[in-house]
Amino acid sequence: MEQYRKLLRLNEPIYIQYFYWLIDVFHGRFGLSLVTFRDVLTDILEFLPATVELIIFTLIIDIIGAFSLGVLSGRRPNSLIDNFVRVFAYVGIAIPSFVWAIILQLVLANWLDLLPAYGRLSLGLEVPRVTGLVTVDSLINGNLVAFIDALAHLIIPSLSLAIGCIAQEARILRASLIENINRDYILNMYAHGIPSSTIFFKYALKPSMIPTVTIMTLDMASMLGNAFLVELIFNWPGLSRYGITAMLRKDLNAIVGVVLVIGLAYTIASIIIDLVVSYLDPRVKYRR
Repeated sequence: MEQYRKLLRLNEPIYIQYFYWLIDVFHGRFGLSLVTFRDVLTDILEFLPATVELIIFTLIIDIIGAFSLGVLSGRRPNSLIDNFVRVFAYVGIAIPSFVWAIILQLVLANWLDLLPAYGRLSLGLEVPRVTGLVTVDSLINGNLVAFIDALAHLIIPSLSLAIGCIAQEARILRASLIENINRDYILNMYAHGIPSSTIFFKYALKPSMIPTVTIMTLDMASMLGNAFLVELIFNWPGLSRYGITAMLRKDLNAIVGVVLVIGLAYTIASIIIDLVVSYLDPRVKYRR
């Protein structure tokens, strides 16, 4: 026991332990997992691609859904589609992702038997690991059957994560569009006879996207947190499930490593927000 205490530096003062931990982190060493007995970074690199693949597919659904519903709703306020989007927004925001996961799993997988309910691939299908992204690895290996099967396994968990984001972002885009459409410069364009579609898509939509893109980029990072229970429900072998397993087993090094990755995701998301907003809003200029 004493040898383990020396190995883990548990006999040192807390500030000395923290100093050594910082040195290890900057060298890419997050410590040994108390469960797998492997380096935490090795575990993270093994499980991260599954979560990245899930987040990418979720973002595709999120972008298509949020902008489609937001534009349809904002262009025709108080119409039937607008009322539908408003109700969907309230329901989508109120119900958390893990509840959507259970509902969609019951309806689409168990009752209707349209889509698979668990895992990344069906039993009997194997794809050699190249990138860790099953869809990409399937294409690299020319296995179209595995590619289609992997896409089918992605649909329900991605929808579970995307519904809340779509509801929130569509509502924000709708409100921003209605506000910008009623601005003086837009009304002046209508008075000069400029086609309404040109005014809407060229002059009203772009500034309306700024708050939506800001929220969307933050949602991209928060999906890592929302994925904790979703990955557990779908038995998805990703970073979030690895993190929640570490919490349940009190694997401190693994917990710290997962939290660092999520914090890094938020930092990257903040940088992306600044770059996108500077492109969408000409008033924002950055000095080189």
